[in-house]
Amino acid sequence: MFKMNPVKTIFIAFLTCLFSLTSFSQDQPEAPKPSLNSGTIESQFDYLIRKSGKYQEYKVVKQTWLYILKSHTLDSLKAVHKDLAETQLVVKNQSEEISELKSNLASTQANLDQTNADKDSISLFGAPLSKNNYKGLMWGIIGVLFALLLFFIYKFKSSNDITRESRKNLSEIEEEFEEHRRTALEREQKVRRQLQDEINKQKKA
Repeated sequence: MFKMNPVKTIFIAFLTCLFSLTSFSQDQPEAPKPSLNSGTIESQFDYLIRKSGKYQEYKVVKQTWLYILKSHTLDSLKAVHKDLAETQLVVKNQSEEISELKSNLASTQANLDQTNADKDSISLFGAPLSKNNYKGLMWGIIGVLFALLLFFIYKFKSSNDITRESRKNLSEIEEEFEEHRRTALEREQKVRRQLQDEINKQKKA
């Protein structure tokens, strides 16, 4: 069985680690160097303090550095103020848009409520009625008309029965009158014959 030299093994492992560290360091972005002309205001202050000279317990700062830092600070404040003004403008515009949307929503809700009210109500002789009341009124009118129809049917049937009865009675009365007239005529003829016979007898006597 093949055996590897321990020295070679350690050497190869060392080269592998070295290569890995080199590759890792190349992949990592380089950190920005501290400067008075770059970075944040905080980092610029740190740089100024670190690079300043020291006199007893005081720090000696170059005047030009102070002017540079002042300029950067003012620029940063201007940028902050600009961002704040833009943010306030955006907030104002959004607030106005929200108010307009709320107004439109309220108007839309009012129109929707009015539409639902109009849909659920019916105007009768200029007076608004809900659909339930309108249905109740219509059914009430239909009920009254149906009752009147039944009443008139009853009255018509009753009148028809009375008319038939009256015609029947009239026919019977006419028959009785005709019979009485015939009887009266026969009696009159009989009386006339008797009277004529008496007259004839008187003439013969």
